[in-house]
Amino acid sequence: MSAEEKKHKRRVHYSGKYPKKFEEKYKEHSPEKYRDIVEHVISKGSTPAGMHISIMVQEILDFLRIMPGQKGLDCTLGYGGHTTKMLECLQGEGCIYGLDIDPIESKKTVERLRAAGYGEDIFKFRLINFANIDKVSEEAGKFDFVLADLGVSSMQIDNPERGFSYKIDGPLDLRLDPEHGESAAERLHNVSREEFIGMLIENSDEPYAEEIADKVFSMMRKGNPMNTTTELRQAIESALWKIPKEERDQAIKKSCARVFQALRIDVNSEFEVLYSFLEKLPSVLNPGGRAAILTFHSGEDRLVKKAFKEMYKEGIFSEISADVIRPSAEECRINPRSKSTKMRWAVKA
Repeated sequence: MSAEEKKHKRRVHYSGKYPKKFEEKYKEHSPEKYRDIVEHVISKGSTPAGMHISIMVQEILDFLRIMPGQKGLDCTLGYGGHTTKMLECLQGEGCIYGLDIDPIESKKTVERLRAAGYGEDIFKFRLINFANIDKVSEEAGKFDFVLADLGVSSMQIDNPERGFSYKIDGPLDLRLDPEHGESAAERLHNVSREEFIGMLIENSDEPYAEEIADKVFSMMRKGNPMNTTTELRQAIESALWKIPKEERDQAIKKSCARVFQALRIDVNSEFEVLYSFLEKLPSVLNPGGRAAILTFHSGEDRLVKKAFKEMYKEGIFSEISADVIRPSAEECRINPRSKSTKMRWAVKA
């Protein structure tokens, strides 16, 4: 090891009582070392930086009814919270395959699960999009239970380098796999004004789609590259300046969330991925196999609801959820990011 490699890397110091920037929050990045800090942050209704609080864990476990010896699939590994609880249900017998396309966060999650004692015999990770569950099934066989949590993980949202949040400055990226495909900034430069309007309406029902598109494209023509989250947020703010002052702040906040959502869905082909997953889902389930899906906006939920209803009518599923299941009021209080969650389930005939 060279002297350069041996050199101790000093921790980032910050001003004030508490760290504000993502890179300064070293305690929250190591939850196993600073459990009291993490519990304090969660008790205030916040998600610690670098962490993700799994949503509707008990509701999922109650439905899946996991038994030792079964084989399961977590289509979106994320921070590994759901996977950990499902592995506990197996009691050392059976196995779970975990999938993810984020090479950055999935590596950290796999390391945590290995350190917790879950070896390759019981937990198998594959860096693959869950649109390709048929390929996973070719290797693993059919599954007794499947979970797909379609939300973006808090670790991705909180990291300014990933560009998922309009609240913090960073590159306008929004890719779940930052090593492949176009970033959101590149995508904006490669679509027309009309295509952008369509994207905002179809992906997030944005009521000010035309005004926002006009301002974004006007600013890009004038030399503003729209390469950062701040630049896009400022364009949205400028587009909505005519809204009455007492309503403006809330309108801007909601439009920012919808615009970033619309871009994220487009950049990651999320609807196409979900279509493919839903089409292939029955073929990877054993008879009596159970599937639960968590959605986070109306577009996703509509697709899942429609697919489950059609497959139930065709006799592919013997049971489906009559209505959506939502997180409890207490969970929403502890974890505000869970408020928009909807769960639907189906049982293979």
